[in-house]
Amino acid sequence: MKFVDEAIINVKAGDGGNGCISFRREKFIPFGGPDGGDGGSGGSVWLVADEGLNTLIDFRHQRSFKAERGQNGMGSQMYGKGGEDTYIRVPVGTVVINVDTDETIGDLTQHGQRLLVAQGGKGGLGNIHFKSSVNRAPRKSTPGTPGDLRELKLELKLLADVGLLGFPNAGKSTFIRAVSAATPRVADYPFTTLHPNLGVVSLGTDQSFVIADIPGLIEGAADGAGLGIQFLRHVSRTRLLLHVVDIAPIDGSDPVEQVQAIEQELEKFDPELLQRPRWLVMNKADVLPEDERQAVAADVVARLGWKEPWFLVSAIARENTMPVCQQVWHFLTEQQMAQEERTDMLPGDVRLRGDGVAE
Repeated sequence: MKFVDEAIINVKAGDGGNGCISFRREKFIPFGGPDGGDGGSGGSVWLVADEGLNTLIDFRHQRSFKAERGQNGMGSQMYGKGGEDTYIRVPVGTVVINVDTDETIGDLTQHGQRLLVAQGGKGGLGNIHFKSSVNRAPRKSTPGTPGDLRELKLELKLLADVGLLGFPNAGKSTFIRAVSAATPRVADYPFTTLHPNLGVVSLGTDQSFVIADIPGLIEGAADGAGLGIQFLRHVSRTRLLLHVVDIAPIDGSDPVEQVQAIEQELEKFDPELLQRPRWLVMNKADVLPEDERQAVAADVVARLGWKEPWFLVSAIARENTMPVCQQVWHFLTEQQMAQEERTDMLPGDVRLRGDGVAE
């Protein structure tokens, strides 16, 4: 199935029903007075996060969604029936943007989470509301209000703990195949990966994390070169980035320059990504003689001035790939514990010492 991570849809909430002008007419009661009921409220449009979906491809076929209109009011003080709400299923991780205002309406990050995107109109008032001591037979009612009409842009941001970055053919897809059950396409030419892939790395009972393989970037991606940077949104939620680099490119290019080029593209896209924890994974160590691997890796690290953790692996031979995953798991676990501690230390009620002074 083709991966689709953007879609534009139109949503229309139901209009409210009109109020009714009616008078009570019964035998021996010639002037029963007004009894027109109110109109029903229109249905609203909701987005619902569903973990069973993983793309927005369904919205390529259906772009317009409309909720039911409220019924008009009726005589005998009968209110109109309210319109049914419309629920639209979207993948977990969908960001909803109002196209007209470019405002982010909401972000659906949990299964079952709902987001109101179009409010139904209110029902109009029947003439029963307009009777008074001086107007005992009002011939006045109000129409229902229209429901909201919006054009929405849906953007899917994958929910992954770890994101893989690197030039095309650096071995990102091979790495994710080596450490998870994911089977992205692998070939010996650039841009084999055309859409993000997710894989679950399992290290044991209750020890797993999600890793995302992002299509390769090249220098000038921020200006539209290659596949551009449209997929970088998928690493914006990750807690750790693994920067995969080919330690011995067959075209003779310098791995250091490749790392620096992608850093520049990250800064153009979102400077915050450069501040996120990022580890260096030097791949394809199997193409170098064993007695030269460590020296070449140390030279790359020295010229980069790399301060974060780094690893030398061969994804295709599955050498040193699991130690990388084990360290990633420990890092994510420690980060989660630190986050829980910070949450516990949030300021609560002001506590007073015995002398009545606030602590």
